[in-house]
Amino acid sequence: KYNASCHVHMREAREPAVGALSEVLAAALISGAPLHIVHINSTGTNITQKLLQNIQDARQHGLDVTTECYPYTAGMTRLESALFDEGFQQRLGVDYKDLQWPETGERLTPETFARYRKQGGGIIVHSNTEEMVRLAVLSPLTMIASDGIQFVNGKGHPRAAGTYARILAQYVRKEKALSLSQAINKMSLMPAQRLEKRTPAMKNKGRIRVGADADVVVFDPERVTDRATYDQPTAYSEGFKLVLVNGVAVVNEGKLDERALPGKPVRAPIR
Repeated sequence: KYNASCHVHMREAREPAVGALSEVLAAALISGAPLHIVHINSTGTNITQKLLQNIQDARQHGLDVTTECYPYTAGMTRLESALFDEGFQQRLGVDYKDLQWPETGERLTPETFARYRKQGGGIIVHSNTEEMVRLAVLSPLTMIASDGIQFVNGKGHPRAAGTYARILAQYVRKEKALSLSQAINKMSLMPAQRLEKRTPAMKNKGRIRVGADADVVVFDPERVTDRATYDQPTAYSEGFKLVLVNGVAVVNEGKLDERALPGKPVRAPIR
């Protein structure tokens, strides 16, 4: 009744993801709640196309359902989680060699898997293909989101630092698969529109117009490039000249001003 969208991370298990999507679509239909499926390509991997088609069918039947993706073939989660209980290879379609310990960069073996799982921590999971990632990125259904996880001692997933530059460099400039306006729409306006029914303040985000919040990124489309890698996940992207948050420069000529803290919380009204 509040038009609050429910953001769901479905279980990741290839074909069972179809059942998971059916469950949350049914819950949205019964409850009337808007639904957002998080990082569809990470959950769907080799069946991403089928999941996107099911979402499109649901939208055509009047369901308020959206989704997003990030432009990397690897995901990241906690190694001690139930996702890696016995049988994970069959469920996820990966093996020990597809798991990468970010602190050292090493690919795991049965022995290191057991040791690090007992220790606990983030693990990079190489479980997807460029084909499926590209399909998700180019879909008109998807927003772009980083799903960035906090770095530990400067180690983690490059998506936290490189997602948006990667979209602009790879899919706009190099491949010309997305227009610049399409990419910007996916990264700014679409996310704001997903939230604005419940949070009216989001109507002043994702747009450049009189009266909107002055959150502005100035970049060179011919130079913008992601530099973050799995080995150096915090490497700054190139080509971003200016970042304004609430009208205050937090990045100027590519340099971060750590003293600038102009951000404000965006909250829905309490009723």
